[in-house]
Amino acid sequence: MNLKNVKTSTVNVAGTAFSYRKLGSSNDTVPVIFLNHLSATMDDSDPKIIDELAAKHTVIIFDNRGIGSTGGVTPKTVSEMATDAIAFIKAIGYQQVDLFGFSLGGFISQEILLREPQLVRKAILAGTGPAGGEAISKMTPLVVKDIIKSRFTFRNEKFYLFFNGNSNGHDSAKKYLSRLKERKENRGKSLKLTNFSHQLTAIKSWGLQGAQDLSIIKQPVLIVNGENDKMVPISNSYDLKARISNSEIIVYKDSGHGGIFQYHESFVKSALKFLED
Repeated sequence: MNLKNVKTSTVNVAGTAFSYRKLGSSNDTVPVIFLNHLSATMDDSDPKIIDELAAKHTVIIFDNRGIGSTGGVTPKTVSEMATDAIAFIKAIGYQQVDLFGFSLGGFISQEILLREPQLVRKAILAGTGPAGGEAISKMTPLVVKDIIKSRFTFRNEKFYLFFNGNSNGHDSAKKYLSRLKERKENRGKSLKLTNFSHQLTAIKSWGLQGAQDLSIIKQPVLIVNGENDKMVPISNSYDLKARISNSEIIVYKDSGHGGIFQYHESFVKSALKFLED
């Protein structure tokens, strides 16, 4: 079973049916919970990464409130999104998990680490940054600009937002976007504009928020990003590394926000080593 054909399940979380997909070994007592990026549904999870992680671990992806096939209205704060994620994890029966948060999912992961540290064994924070981090509050105009550009060029906005504008970036973007189309049946619903707007509001608020005390995070944390991330500048990754004592960092050259997708083979090897050490 892999990402393109795994079944979609649901679980009741405070009266809302949350949709999720579970891959990998059912005997793995500490699953990897993947928290995705701005605008992403489960169908925006990279099969190359999820399938290869699931070869060694249980991996669970899900649509948070108001996203994809999960009902309700998307919260306007990262804190509320973390509340939903915590409730989801407990609803599917886990008392401890590994977190893999990409971009917005990395913001949510930090909230979970700070609020319920006993719930997390290890965490991977990719393409993300701390509350109040450099330029995070300015992400909205950048995103809107590239969405408009994508409409005129008939490309997915991730082509511009996640990858460098050179030949390597373009080639990686095409391969990544092709992988996202592998699942043909039982795909989730598209994100509604209102809920997308709520996500942007949450990101701006996170960027304007005061700094959090990340020194209290004692779990092992792997920080990963591309050196030319224009959505969450690489300075934020170095900031996380400096403030989380038990952390290590990987920076991918000649790559942007989607560095883990461009260098998916290298990333998976590093992620598996980190999770298994």
